Amino acid sequence: MADFAPPDDGKRAEDTGSEPSGEVAKKRYHHSPKPTGSKTRQRPADGRPRHSANKSNPQPGGRRPARQGRQAYAALDLGTNNCRLLIARPSGQDFTVIDAFSRVVRLGEGLALSGRLSDEAMDRALGALHVCAEKLRRRNVFLARSVATEACRRATNGAAFIERVRQETGIVLDIISAQEEARLAVLGCHVLLEQGEGPALIFDIGGGSTELILVGPGDGAVPRILDWQSVPWGVVSLTDTVMREEAPAHDEAGRLRLYAAMRRMVDESFAPFAQRIDAATREDDIRLLGTSGTVTTLASLHLQLPHYDRRAVDGLIVPARSMREISTKLSRLSEEERGQVPCIGPDRAELVVAGCAILESILDLWPADRLGVADRGIREGILRSLMAADFSGEAMARAQRGRD
Repeated sequence: MADFAPPDDGKRAEDTGSEPSGEVAKKRYHHSPKPTGSKTRQRPADGRPRHSANKSNPQPGGRRPARQGRQAYAALDLGTNNCRLLIARPSGQDFTVIDAFSRVVRLGEGLALSGRLSDEAMDRALGALHVCAEKLRRRNVFLARSVATEACRRATNGAAFIERVRQETGIVLDIISAQEEARLAVLGCHVLLEQGEGPALIFDIGGGSTELILVGPGDGAVPRILDWQSVPWGVVSLTDTVMREEAPAHDEAGRLRLYAAMRRMVDESFAPFAQRIDAATREDDIRLLGTSGTVTTLASLHLQLPHYDRRAVDGLIVPARSMREISTKLSRLSEEERGQVPCIGPDRAELVVAGCAILESILDLWPADRLGVADRGIREGILRSLMAADFSGEAMARAQRGRD
């Protein structure tokens, strides 16, 4: 039988810095050498499944299909840089992905300078969301949750954009807090933590923010969140800010100067969290797990893959030294040179260096010898939340019918 974590306390999460979040499930987590997804599922923060608007929810009135467990669930994550969708069906204790979509939309482009989402960025995101809405309809999705993160949290016109998305696509985006973003990331990727008794740090380098989550074992499968921090530096926001504040780089020395400026900004933001977890970093058997385009790209370079292969990367354990060496090498290259590197290409060439700077700061903060790589995160966490809430409600209904 699958393990289900209890719901959160139902309160909306606020960005309070060190306030713990996350709940404990029912058995100890472990590392699987050939991960096929988590066996743990959890409800959303308010204990209720999230629905998309009627256009994207093809079950009128919320009627349940005749065959429980065969319906499709969807998770949509609109980030600062990417728009990603997963559609899946329950499969035993896990789920099977039946459709997926990912597109670079650069929603947060220019946000650090203006404080607003630009018209061009919103149009790009809407184009991707129209594709997602069509997939939701075509796949006859039963339950869906669609979330937006840092770009919409920070933009003065974020709420207006969310309403425009609802009117034009039928998708209702929930602007989640940084705390909820951290919780979902842990729920989605924690099964890839290496086995061990020591504390672990899970991180998610996004487009507009980076989440750092210190976790320890609970009395169940999902690790307990001990402390967390979200900083407003992701690959888009850090790139935009440094390019605004520093002189352009025309040679290798200039590129190294910009990279050093990125490192300083990130180190300063990480400093309060680093102080709080200092004692944990001195324990034996510390473990590190990262989920982001940065770590999966650098892991691909470590493997010298000619093109990205999720099956080779998801669950990989990489020496931290190798990730540092790759980061240092990329920081010296021009954008054109980076664009010619396999697994980077033109789409990631501009932003990957900011990701490298953030990653190196994390490796300084949490000096683990090895880094676990996860090509999974918020969307998988959402799916498990939806399925856990739905299945738990179904079990309660069966129990009630039995009492009646």
